[in-house]
Amino acid sequence: MKVGLYQYGEGGGLEGLRIGVARQVPRGVKREEYVPGGYFDVWLPLVAPSAELVKNYQAGEVSTKQFFRSYRSEMRVVDKRHVIELLAAMATRSPIHLGCFCADESRCHRSALLELVLEALEDLPPKDGSGARYSSSPCSMPDPED
Repeated sequence: MKVGLYQYGEGGGLEGLRIGVARQVPRGVKREEYVPGGYFDVWLPLVAPSAELVKNYQAGEVSTKQFFRSYRSEMRVVDKRHVIELLAAMATRSPIHLGCFCADESRCHRSALLELVLEALEDLPPKDGSGARYSSSPCSMPDPED
């Protein structure tokens, strides 16, 4: 299992999938330069902090500790939690790297996202299927008509 962090523009030599997790795409960079320029292979803004939280953090209205606590709270929303679980599952099969603009990853949401992905790894069912905690009835979709 491999999950790493990187800053946009510096992900060129990384093995695996580079996932951009910032709310915005890089300004002034053409879309066709995202991959070769080391920005990201796929952009996933769903796991970025809310615009309001970023604004308050940058304005000094919330401390770093409050920022990370609020970000973790935002990531508890069902859709975001499912995406984090997906990232964890992907990391068991192939390296993934989470990227953002911030130069200091210790003050960036991507470090908290890394922690959330690692925590989600612990909750994944075993690869051999033993101890599976999920069970559901077969799909109830009607057969397609010919």
